[in-house]
This record gives sequence, structure tokens and C-alpha cells, in this order.
Amino acid sequence: MQNRIRGMKSRHDDVMKQLHGGGDQTVLGKELSSLSGISSLCDKVSEIHAERESLLELLNETKDEDDAKELMDEINEELSQLEIQLQPLSQKMLSVVIPLLNPDDIDDLTSSDAVIDIRAGTGGDEACLFAAEIMAGYEQIAKAGGGDESGTGAKSWDIEVLSVSRTDLGGVKEASLVVSSRGGGGGGGGYSGGFDSFDPEDGDSDEQDTTNILKQLGPYGFFQYESGVHRVQRVPINDAKMQTSAVAVAVLPSLPDNKVATALPPTELKIDTMRASGAGGQHVNTTESAVRVTHIPTGIMAYMQEERSQHKNKAKGLKLVAARVHQLRKEQAAKDRSATRSSLMGGGDRSERIRTYNFPQDRITDHRCKVSVQGVQSWLGGGLMVRKFGPHLYQMEREERVVTLEEEDEEAERKRRDAASSGRKGKSGKKRWN
Repeated sequence: MQNRIRGMKSRHDDVMKQLHGGGDQTVLGKELSSLSGISSLCDKVSEIHAERESLLELLNETKDEDDAKELMDEINEELSQLEIQLQPLSQKMLSVVIPLLNPDDIDDLTSSDAVIDIRAGTGGDEACLFAAEIMAGYEQIAKAGGGDESGTGAKSWDIEVLSVSRTDLGGVKEASLVVSSRGGGGGGGGYSGGFDSFDPEDGDSDEQDTTNILKQLGPYGFFQYESGVHRVQRVPINDAKMQTSAVAVAVLPSLPDNKVATALPPTELKIDTMRASGAGGQHVNTTESAVRVTHIPTGIMAYMQEERSQHKNKAKGLKLVAARVHQLRKEQAAKDRSATRSSLMGGGDRSERIRTYNFPQDRITDHRCKVSVQGVQSWLGGGLMVRKFGPHLYQMEREERVVTLEEEDEEAERKRRDAASSGRKGKSGKKRWN
């Protein structure tokens, strides 16, 4: 990691020289701006190290003097203070080198709308009822633009239900909805290059840290860590025993309408029309308004009958299929980068859980970040669990990238040493031969 930091500092100095030499002000100025933070931190660290060296020299000069105890104590105290100053600077440098938002996903996280698929899994009617509660919570938090119950957040996001299959008891078997920001972009703050203020060692309040993170995300970035299997434990209304049920959620980045055609060439699509079924008025079973869109290469399919218009159902189907195909391609690209990720939807089985909602103990636990909160209804009802766990999960993802980069740096350094060692052996062998 130190090599990366030194490289960025060196590049900053090179750009400064090019600007002074009459280089392109626009291009170089933008690059200089992105490197100024790490350069400033490097300068501060260098100043502290220089002061530390001076104090160590003074300490070494005075340690043999008989009456120098008081002075030595003062020097040691100053050295301790310098060490304290270095710790937060090191954390800030790491935050600049490896921002909290993954650069590979930055556009989707800050600008993309979200397609949310919800499917009841294990648990029958109880799973369907819980799926309806999760869906209602997502709709509630989306209306607040990712904000909280007091309105702290941003402008309201738009919600469009693409499809929903309900049960007689008011549950949801499966549903797909789109959460979109008005005018595009994030939740109201604009991306600032990384959520550096979210630091467990920082003195700011948790609420301020959370706001700094969430206000910069678009709908997809806000909801993305809801992907996975949500497990609920509670006693159903019509039963006396506690039951465990599961609901699978997948959050996908939604493609803009003007990119759907590019992502889904007509030659890769099969579109079938049919009569809608179920309740809905005169158009049901009389007109071919329902549409099934299939992406032939992947087999991804969406069936739409919510609208009376075939054209509108087709547009919804294309939007949903495009989002699913786009996500599949992202996952394949991630695997190519050796960043394999598990399936978003899972099997809907109770053992594949990311979060447990325990009603008897009135507790929600996210099993990825190991964080628990009390008050299931208050967090679930307003969708506030999204705000609570999201920042912790972003921090965890960043820590994983830090470990990966450190391993890559260690491997590169090992190869460099091996190459240098081989070079020295080769030269030595030539000399002996001669």
C-alpha cells in the first residue's frame, strides 16, 4: 500500500511540474485535484516524521546527562502525541487510496435506479405476508428518498410496480418494482469521491456518518445490500407455534430507457402476447394485453399483465429483463476479475440468510456485518433497516478490497524480489564462467 501512496504523491508532483510548464489546464487540473488530498496528507505525515526524528536525536543526546530526566519526560510525551496524530492520518490516506465506493461500480451506485425483485420462499402464507411487509417497508423508505421517519434524507423517489402476485390473505408471492430518483443521480448529496467520514475510529456521531454515506447514493446504491434471503421468526396469527419463513430479495441496477434497446437487441428477444388472467375487469381474458419477454441467450424471462395496454406491459417487461441481463453480465465480469460473488436470489431456503427478523425477541440481526437492532416493527415498518445496515456493509466491502490490494502488492513485491535475485544469480554465473 505504501508503494501506491508514494506513486500517487510522485504523480502529483509530476502533474504540478507539467502545469507550470504550460500543460493542458483542464485535463491536468482535474487530475491534480484528485491527487491533492493524498499529497497534502503525505506532506503532513512527512512533517510529523521529521519532527519525530529531531526529537529522537535530542533524546539520544540528553539521555546520558544527570539532570535530564524532566526534559526526557517532555520529549517522550511529545513523541507519544506525534504517534497519536499519525493514526488518523494513516486512516485518511487509506480512505483516499481506496474510497468507500468501489470505482468499478461508481456509476451504478450513484446514478442508477433500482429494480427490486421480491419472492416469498420457505414458509407458505407466512412467507407471503412477510414479503408484503418488506415490500411496504421499501416503498416507505423510497418515498422518503432514503431518508428517515423525520424526513431527513432527500427528495422522494418514484416507485413503479412492474408486477405483483398477491394472495387472498394480502400477502405477496412475488413482486418487481422500480425505484427511481427524479432527475437522476443520488439521494441529494452528489458523489464526493468516497465516504471518508464514515470511519469507526472517527469522533463523529453514528447518525452523521450514516447521513454522509446515504445522501450520496442513488436508489440502486441505497438498496443494493438488501439482496439476499431475509428470514423471519414469529408466531403466525392462525397458529400457536413459532414458524421460520424466508423471503428472497434481489436488487438490480435499472438501465435507462434509452439504453434498453442497446442492451437487448431484437434478435436476442422472444416476445409472446396472450390474454391476461385473474381479476381486472373487462380486458381480462378478452384482449391479448399480457406480454412475456424472453432473452434467448440467457433464458431470462418476465411476464407482465398489470397494465391494460399491451404496449405498456411490453415496456415494463423489457425494463425488467434488461435489468436482469445487465446484472448477470456484471456478475460475469466480476468473476473474470476474480471477484466472484454469490447468487443474489439464492434458493429462497431458510438456511441461506443474510438477515433474521426475530419477533419474539424483538430483534433484527444482519449476519454479514454482525449488527443487531431492537424494535422489529419500527425498523421494518418504515424500511429503516436499509439505512441502518447499509453503511456497515459498505465499510465491510471496502475492507475486503483493502485486503485484496494488500495481497496484490505483496505478490508484486515478491515477484520483484525474485526477479532481482534471479538477475544477480545470472550475473554471478557469467563471471564464474569467464
